[in-house]
Formats: sequence, structure tokens, C-alpha cells
Amino acid sequence: MKRSAYFHGFMGIAKRELYRVVQQRSRFISSLVRPLLWLVVFAAGFRAALGVAIIPPYQTYITYQVYIIPGLIGMILLFNGMQSSLSMVYDREMGSMRVLLTSPLPRPFLLACKLIASSLVSLAQVYAFLLVARFFEFSPPASGYFYALPAILLAGFLLGALGLLLSSLIRQLENFAGVMNFVVFPMFFMSSALYPLWKIRESSEILHAICQANPFTYAVELIRFALYSELNGRALAVCSATAAVLFSAAIVGYDPKRGLLKRKVGAG
Repeated sequence: MKRSAYFHGFMGIAKRELYRVVQQRSRFISSLVRPLLWLVVFAAGFRAALGVAIIPPYQTYITYQVYIIPGLIGMILLFNGMQSSLSMVYDREMGSMRVLLTSPLPRPFLLACKLIASSLVSLAQVYAFLLVARFFEFSPPASGYFYALPAILLAGFLLGALGLLLSSLIRQLENFAGVMNFVVFPMFFMSSALYPLWKIRESSEILHAICQANPFTYAVELIRFALYSELNGRALAVCSATAAVLFSAAIVGYDPKRGLLKRKVGAG
């Protein structure tokens, strides 16, 4: 098959994702309102906890810049990954997903295109959030915006692959919405998205162990270091390996010989 076929296949899937976001403006707006609300609330919480009268305000800003902002970026990626997978379940129920997967292009390529397109949409949402966050005096080094780009894409691919795997295991749209709550909130709160790991360890050794086993922690840490032009090698390795494992499992889940499609045929 010619390379142009792969290119047109990717562009078709990417345009479809873009059109979906344009048509669903509330989805894009909510992806910004949610982290901004958390930003305002936790910024106020840090000021109250640290004591603005004792600690200069700029140190308070540094604290939530380093810990809160990357965590909220992870929130955007996590919710968007789940929302994208929710659309996969909807497309499968409507039949459009089956049409896509019967394309002559390889199935892993089609699923990878879906994840990459979703990650690009998440990237646009993240940088829109970072633009607004500058009004809250969030100002990492200029190079950090460049270094963070591949980290955000990798984290978006990782979380999108998780959602893709879940969508291959869940048959009905109603069930997926419930599963999202059991996945999104534990992953977010049992991570270093809001508090540093050393602070969590002071509170609970068990919670610290859970946070270390949570791949979302490493996605946040990868972005946190990249925003300040640094590389967290361990986070990069864990995110890359986890993304590969989840994507491979999702491919199996969408394999008509072994995954969901076979179970649906057997059930019918």
C-alpha cells in the first residue's frame, strides 16, 4: 500500500477529531474551565496554608506553579483521553467504528492515528490553558513551553491508550460513563498531581506506594520537569513503557479474532 494512503488515512481521522471538537465547543470550554477553577481554589488554599503575611507572595506562586499547574495539565489530558474513548464507544454503537476498522489500512495504524489525533487536540487545550494561566503569574522559562510539547504528547498518548483499552472492554455507552468515575478520580487524587511525593509519604506510606505505582504520577512528573527544561529519565521510561503496553492491549481488544468484536458476534 502506498504511503499516500497512510497519509490520507491519518489526515482523515485527524480532521474528524478536529471537526468534532469544533462542533462541541462546550467540550473545549469545559476542558479549560475545570482546571482554571481548581487553579483559583488551590492557589487560595496555598496562600492560606503557607501564610501570605509571613511568606512573600511570589514564593507562594512558585509553590503552586511547580506542583499545581503540571497536575492540572495532567487533568486536561486525563479527561480528554477519557472523553475521546467515550466517543469510541458511541461510534461503535452507531456502527461508524466498524466501518473505520474495516478499512484496508492496518488496524494498529488506525488506532494509533486515533490516539495521535486525540493527543493533538489535547495539546491545543493544554496550551490554551497555559496561555490563560499566565494571568495567574505562571511564567516558566520560555524554553519550557518547547520542552513540554513532546512530554504532553507522550502523556496524552498514554492516557488516551488507557481510555482506548477501556473502550474495548465496555460494551455499552452508559457503563463507560460510570467506569470513568472509577478510573479518573482515583488516578488523579492518588498521584503527585496536587502534592509532591515526599509530602504524601509524610502523611501515609501506603498512599505513597500507590502514588508510585500510578502511571499518571509519572506523566505529571514528566511534564513538571519539562516545563522547567529538565528531563526526568525515570518518568520518561515509565510513560513510554506503559503507553506501549496499554496500546498493545487495546490492539488486542479491538482485534475481531480475540477482542470485543468476537465477543459481540458470539453473543449475537
